[in-house]
Amino acid sequence: MLKTGIYVDAENIRMCGGYGMRYDVLAELANCGNSTLLRANSYLAEDRERAKDDNDYRQKIYRYHEVIRQCGFKVIKKIVKHFVDDEGILTTKANADMDLAIDALLQARNLDRIILLTGDGDFIRLVLALQNMGCRVEVIAFKNVSNELKETADSFLSGFLVPGLLPIATTNNGDRYRGIPINYNPDRGFGFMRYYTLSTEGLIAESVFFHCSKAVEVSDSLFLDTSNIFEFTIVKNPDNSNRTEAWDIQSVVE
Repeated sequence: MLKTGIYVDAENIRMCGGYGMRYDVLAELANCGNSTLLRANSYLAEDRERAKDDNDYRQKIYRYHEVIRQCGFKVIKKIVKHFVDDEGILTTKANADMDLAIDALLQARNLDRIILLTGDGDFIRLVLALQNMGCRVEVIAFKNVSNELKETADSFLSGFLVPGLLPIATTNNGDRYRGIPINYNPDRGFGFMRYYTLSTEGLIAESVFFHCSKAVEVSDSLFLDTSNIFEFTIVKNPDNSNRTEAWDIQSVVE
């Protein structure tokens, strides 16, 4: 059984496409397959000066922290500090990188696997240090992800592809899925969308046929780039022997 720890750079995730991320899905991901969640930390910024004067902000942020705790995560707060520079410009600072790195290094002695939620390249040295301690490091992030961080991690997965991590609105045609294009043939205009399902066994990779004619925007360059993420509906095509296909395909990541 793999002992797993999750470390969430919450401010980076929030500002880079992960606003509204569901922590219960993260916990489910860490507990599936041959894995058990041992440590779960989320590092958040809190502006206490604003909380004194803004009742809506105070209630919203405290409710948010409580939801995270209910999902089994420890909330580590970094208090926002306000500075006025020589030109009289007010700036704020609340960086929890050091807290996250120290906690991960100390706690990794009892862990086999670490899931790191961030796209910040400043964590590359942390990833290397954790790997040298014998831990497998998996990175999950959304937008603006450091390419070097992706390459350094043992695996990288876009948070957009983890089922339910960022909820997708359903349509009258059924559930929506997110995936990446693979094996696209520009001459014939078809390929496959790779997407994931989450079960007690873990993340399972699935694939479904698609034709570019079912896309809102037809672009060979988009489908040839396997880093592009698309949202689609899976249907049975009555004109093609009820073959399962991806329809209503839309690009969801800029």
